Amino acid sequence: MPMHAEKRVLPYSPEQMFELVRDVEKYPDFLPWCYALRVRKREINEAGEEVLLSDMAIGFKVFRERFTTRVVSVPAGPDGASPRIDVSYTNGPFKFLNNHWIFNPGTQADETEIDFFVDFEFRSKILDKAIGMVFNEAVYKMVNAFETRAAAVYGSKG
Repeated sequence: MPMHAEKRVLPYSPEQMFELVRDVEKYPDFLPWCYALRVRKREINEAGEEVLLSDMAIGFKVFRERFTTRVVSVPAGPDGASPRIDVSYTNGPFKFLNNHWIFNPGTQADETEIDFFVDFEFRSKILDKAIGMVFNEAVYKMVNAFETRAAAVYGSKG
């Protein structure tokens, strides 16, 4: 059962990072191993949160999988609550998948402390073992891909 939790400070505002991660349709353009993404349904719930149902296709070496997630984008609250994105699993090769991104203000202006968490388990023991061997490297590349994307979209700072 791979799990990863990380906090990273980036020189962009919480709103900028929230919008970058929220833009799931762009994932195939920059995210390693994501070769397709389709939003099936997009709505705004009664709390004003954007809720997506999306299909993602990932591939790594000989493995190719498709799965469906429910993505809830919660903007910054009037009470000062940080923007966040919560991802839950609905269909595909996993036993479960939980993921969140929380975009806390950093100590400097236009700085964000990103709180990233992912935990999942594949139904297939073979796939779970194969991914487990490269999981840490894969998550590192994925988080770095978002950082590189932020520099491309908002300009390199640092």
